[in-house]
This record gives sequence, C-alpha cells and structure tokens, in this order.
Amino acid sequence: MTRWRMRLEPVLRPLMQAHWRRSRGMTLGVRGLAFDADGKIALVRHTYMAGWHLPGGGVERGETIWQAIDKEMREEAGVALTARPHLFHIYANDRNFRGDHIALFIVRDWAPCPCEPGQEIAETGWFAPGAIPADTSPATRERIAEVLDTRPPADLWSQ
Repeated sequence: MTRWRMRLEPVLRPLMQAHWRRSRGMTLGVRGLAFDADGKIALVRHTYMAGWHLPGGGVERGETIWQAIDKEMREEAGVALTARPHLFHIYANDRNFRGDHIALFIVRDWAPCPCEPGQEIAETGWFAPGAIPADTSPATRERIAEVLDTRPPADLWSQ
C-alpha cells in the first residue's frame, strides 16, 4: 500500500469534499457485490485507505449508474457484466460525506476481463463469505450480511 497516499488521504479528503459540496448538491456512488461460480465475493484493497471493500466508485457527470457499475467492476475487479445487475438498495453515506449516496448492486452474470486498476487499487481478491479478510471494512461486512442473510438493508452505508 502506498504510504504517502494513506498519510495524505485524511488531509485531502476534506478539501475534495468541500469542493464537491460547492459544485454538487449530491454525490452518487456505486458498489458491486459480485459472486463467482463458487460463491466467492470480489473485494478490493485501495492504495489510499485501509481494509478490503466492495469494488465501486463515483458516478461521473453524464454517466448512468448502469454505466458506472459496469466501468467500476471492469476496472477494479476484472468483472465484465454480461447482464444488468440487480439494484439491491441505495444507502445514504452522510457519515463520510453529507449528501453522498451509494447504490449497491448484486452482480451474478459476468465474464472475466483484465483489471485496469490504475493507481487506486492495490489488490483484488475473491473470498468465501465465511473467510473474508479480518480487515474488511465494517460497512462491507454489513452489506454482505444483508444480502446473504436476507436481512433488511440499513438506510446508512456506514454503521
């Protein structure tokens, strides 16, 4: 993991969020809970924050959520969608950024493709639901439990 990015992230994030608040009333992100044929789940480790997370990212101006989830899954997890994924829930992410929302998709129909991680993704892995890494983020753990245990989804991403 790039240490300078980990050290700068707490300083840069508030600056970027202040810019986003002035330029956008709301932000929207997408995350994908992708399953392989063995039931394993794709998780990614970023270069700029600790722990494992579901692959995903922001919806860019002029991009639909469907285009965004397709792009993010390809780039971060090497997952090329072959059918439209199921929109599971939309969460408020006010703890991290007031006005932010995250759409969670369940991805079951896909084909492998080369990852295009750039500088954001340190590692991508596939894990059995009962054997996800210890440093998986609490929100990621909650989302997996909601889907697999058929628990009602929370309204907030970070709990």
